[in-house]
Amino acid sequence: MTPTLVMAAHGARSGHWESVMDSLAARVRRARPAARVELGFLEISAPLLADVLSRVPGPVVVVPMLLAGGYHAHIDLPAVVARTRPDAVVAGQLGPHRLLTSVLARRLAAAGLRPCDTGGLRPCDTVILGAAGSSDPAALDDVRAAARLLSVRLSRPVAAAFASAGTPTVAEALERARAGLAPRVAVASYLLAPGFFHDRLLTSGADLVSAPLGVDDDLAALVWTRFDEALARPGTAVPPAPASHAAGTRR
Repeated sequence: MTPTLVMAAHGARSGHWESVMDSLAARVRRARPAARVELGFLEISAPLLADVLSRVPGPVVVVPMLLAGGYHAHIDLPAVVARTRPDAVVAGQLGPHRLLTSVLARRLAAAGLRPCDTGGLRPCDTVILGAAGSSDPAALDDVRAAARLLSVRLSRPVAAAFASAGTPTVAEALERARAGLAPRVAVASYLLAPGFFHDRLLTSGADLVSAPLGVDDDLAALVWTRFDEALARPGTAVPPAPASHAAGTRR
């Protein structure tokens, strides 16, 4: 039996955010129509991940819909899985990855980012990768790695900055950028969907702010990439689900 893909997102107090996540799940289903795909949330939004895992029959692969490591990736989500579906295989978080880089570049272009002038007559727009942030240094390093990938893609420096925990803050990164020669400062939104943190980026004072990653074929492909990678890990075997789940019943 092909395992069910369970997309595990954080949750938010935003109907728009939830709508984007639902649409992304639909895009993931469309990529592999024969597979079963479910979406669950760690908190706030419904359905809760614990409830989804409790009712899904057969083997399960959980893909964290998280752009970096941190508490939710390493503590919160594994605890929910251990409590409700210890038989499940947990994939790695989404970022950093070149597919995310492609989406970021397209979102910036749509927002109006100008390509660098190869003749050197006009300085490049400065780009900041704006992320939510974390108290986990490893999660901040994941975002900085994503900024390096975007820097290579755009052929210009890209600094990572954070809207909540982590340094530099978006405000600090903007202040540094304004001290340079760049005609404009653009913020690439390293966020899955609109909501509280994207609102912070929009009001940061940047000359342009890209849309969140949102619903995109490359993002859907990345979800399946993490699914496939989890199943291909050496020593990974997807066990049959416990009897209660094999029957599709709630524990």
